Amino acid sequence: MPKLALIRHGQSQWNLENRFTGWVDVDLTPEGENQASQAGALLKAAEIKFAHAFTSYQTRAIRTLWLALREMNACYLPESKSWRLNERHYGALTGLDKAETAKKHGDEQVKIWRRSYDIAPPPLAKTDANHPSHDLRYADVAPADLPDSESLKMTLERVIPYWESAIVPALHGGNVLIAAHGNSLRAIVKHLFGLDENEIMQVEIPTGNPLLIDLDDNLKPISAKYLDEARASPLPKIKS
Repeated sequence: MPKLALIRHGQSQWNLENRFTGWVDVDLTPEGENQASQAGALLKAAEIKFAHAFTSYQTRAIRTLWLALREMNACYLPESKSWRLNERHYGALTGLDKAETAKKHGDEQVKIWRRSYDIAPPPLAKTDANHPSHDLRYADVAPADLPDSESLKMTLERVIPYWESAIVPALHGGNVLIAAHGNSLRAIVKHLFGLDENEIMQVEIPTGNPLLIDLDDNLKPISAKYLDEARASPLPKIKS
């Protein structure tokens, strides 16, 4: 029976500055690097042999994976990257200070943009330098697939095809490690645990704290736990 480990990237510079990040390629802070290495140490202590690793196209997730693998003495592990595992795109909120945005638009409106399941923020203009169409790493992605803004629902709709086509086959061959982002990982958790729209809004995955999920042969969750219990969040409910 396979195991799935999910790691939300360590603290990034814009996490530290309390800014909406989304698809902007922001690197880890020194604290984020420490969190990534600690995630690797926790996985090493759990004595899990992984067969494959997955990550996004974004540096903070890629470096989190690499730092964790180095700590695990597992830099040899095959890895696959996909833009479909990127963070949710925050549209026109990208780069804005969260507290200042709340002052400008009101706490309730910002809460709707951040926490509703199917309401996306205003779109980012395609002429904006932060629009993914200007980033070479997405040169092979169809323009129609590049988002201007996303809700969690829209994030799930781009993540799950990759889950089905690439990650599920890997799980049938062994244990899998995914280093990605808060919302792309929440999309996987919603799909995997069969959570409804309200239940997934209660799930918050801590940075750099591996969520280890035991799966049955049909890839249904049997158990789940955070490896750093001191920084654990409420776990998704396992449904019978």
